[in-house]
Amino acid sequence: MGDIRDPIWVMHVNTLTIDKLSPETWRSLEERARAHRKSIEEEVAEIIEKALGVHHGADWRRESAERIAAMTPKGVEQTDSTLLIREDRDR
Repeated sequence: MGDIRDPIWVMHVNTLTIDKLSPETWRSLEERARAHRKSIEEEVAEIIEKALGVHHGADWRRESAERIAAMTPKGVEQTDSTLLIREDRDR
């Protein structure tokens, strides 16, 4: 376990209050947060971070993998990459 004085253990807590959101925007945030199994606060923070280009390690990699997977045609059988690598190596 690291020392509590190490920068990795420093936690910054910030607050943002948005007074005027349309009911439609609020409902969209609720739906999006529910779909991602997050709180509305977590979902809004992620939206802001994405808009600003802030990435957080594993989350960024997972989201990139999900975006790539979303581009893969549905119903089309995909070849296992290990088979392709072996085939190429055996040439």
